[in-house]
Amino acid sequence: MILESVLDKKKANKKVFCVLIDPDKFPEENILKIITAMETAAPDLILVGGSLVTKKTESTVDVLKKHLSIPVLLFPGSLLQLTTNADGILFISLISGRNPELLIGNHVASAPVIRSSGMEVISTGYILIDGGTTTSVEYMSQTKPIPALKTDIAVATAMAGEMLGQKLIYLEGGSGALNPVPVEMIEAVKQNISIPLIVGGGLNTKEKVKAACDAGADIIVVGNAFEKDLSLLKEFKEIVSAY
Repeated sequence: MILESVLDKKKANKKVFCVLIDPDKFPEENILKIITAMETAAPDLILVGGSLVTKKTESTVDVLKKHLSIPVLLFPGSLLQLTTNADGILFISLISGRNPELLIGNHVASAPVIRSSGMEVISTGYILIDGGTTTSVEYMSQTKPIPALKTDIAVATAMAGEMLGQKLIYLEGGSGALNPVPVEMIEAVKQNISIPLIVGGGLNTKEKVKAACDAGADIIVVGNAFEKDLSLLKEFKEIVSAY
């Protein structure tokens, strides 16, 4: 079980390194280059998804699973990205927003398909944080992110997510964020929840990845950074594995 593995690492004070693949940004002809880089970096998990509508999710998952033994989780931005060939799915509820479709609507529509697929389902409270620019997820979700200085709101939202039964909390700066989630916010959220904390968005340098780890992130997600430089994957994995 993927969640069980994450919980075991958390209990052992170890971190989890995830690579986020956006099918729209990595057409199949470039996937093999990524696979070679991932064979070297050996991330713990691969997330597949993005904010825009795509028809490439299924084929991307197929290629990844054909060439790699790393678990592949769906990170769907819409119902159209749902496919049943992944190992599991982050069943995301955008708890920082007030768009009912992303709080529960899409979940109701997709639940029968997901249940019948046999995929592992990991309920995840998704909290969007202002990263200094309008990101794709903000625009597509039609929700406002929590301001970067409003740590108390982020903490209360994360606490509510855990109380509602979420298994993971995801603090997200958004793809292409100018600024990552502030370390003060990561620290505060970490201190107030007992479930694993994911941090992603804007983690495009070794220093930012290390800062997020130091602040208490249990799971580090990188995507936008290595799209331009695949060598960063190995460097980031070494940082995360050092904990």
